[in-house]
Amino acid sequence: MSVSKVLITGGAGFVGSELVRQAVAMGWKITVVDNLRNGRREYLDGLPADQVELVVADIRDIPQMRTLMSGVDIVYHLACLCVRHSIHSPQENHDVNATGTIQLLGLAKELGIKRFVYTSSAEVYGSACTGAVTEENALKPTNPYGAAKLAAESYAQAYFICYRVPTVVLRLFNVYGPRCHQEGDCGEVIPKFLLRSMAGRCMVVFGDGNQTRDFNFVEDSARAILAAGLRDEAIGQIINVGSGIETSVNHLARTIKEVVGKQEVPITHDNPRPGDIARMYADGTKARKLLGYSPKVTLREGLLRLKEWYSERSEFLEDLLATEVIHNWELDQIQSVSKR
Repeated sequence: MSVSKVLITGGAGFVGSELVRQAVAMGWKITVVDNLRNGRREYLDGLPADQVELVVADIRDIPQMRTLMSGVDIVYHLACLCVRHSIHSPQENHDVNATGTIQLLGLAKELGIKRFVYTSSAEVYGSACTGAVTEENALKPTNPYGAAKLAAESYAQAYFICYRVPTVVLRLFNVYGPRCHQEGDCGEVIPKFLLRSMAGRCMVVFGDGNQTRDFNFVEDSARAILAAGLRDEAIGQIINVGSGIETSVNHLARTIKEVVGKQEVPITHDNPRPGDIARMYADGTKARKLLGYSPKVTLREGLLRLKEWYSERSEFLEDLLATEVIHNWELDQIQSVSKR
């Protein structure tokens, strides 16, 4: 497939901005669509202006998205609202993550887009996980985010089967790395733990810490997303993208203390989070076969690289931590921090 122009929704966000960097290396013209609710302009700093255009827009603005998608070869759809947001605002989460996606699929059908890559989430598996998760695993979301993501990927599959829109669905496991979110309801465990450790604060583990996740470095995740737009054999498929390694939250906390070099940092336990998943890690067989993908960055190496990235930032650790919300699924806590 000949590719000259792509559109990346959520391209000023964490994973999206890394995908933009990899797409720049392909020599493509890239339109980034982001409403900057979670993304940041500075995440695209240093990228060539003749290749990358940022358009600040909402993906639900159909007339504007129709204009922006016209003449595009590949749509990489990453824009979404996150897991903890869905706990306090499930309707808005659905509107963006599910309704926004079916609207873009309709435009892809209308405009004859050559490839539509949708980034779903391992949250669609929910509580049905008992070991390495294959794409044929039962689906039982435990929170509104997982339900909205499942609805959206079902629409992507339906548009392929019914209308032959060339879609690919990727189920991303826990992504981390430079530009990841520690703030507000987007804050995730690795940046929160790492920043707290670097500042000498305690790490807060929800529940007993035996819950497991599959942590995948952002460069690896973005490589898989990029490949999904180029591999014909991926069309119509649902594909896991993870490291394939199961890591408990307790083990993660201990590893971060070692990486930071502060063994004295305490670990405390809080009540379990609502809608949390007990066990989660990916079977990557399908990604290897269809995308030629396998992860390259180990957890320890990735944590060291993220620590270095934080160390090089101009903000002080306390300034970054000031935007963190411990119970980031509780709207009153999020609003309280945002007013500071």
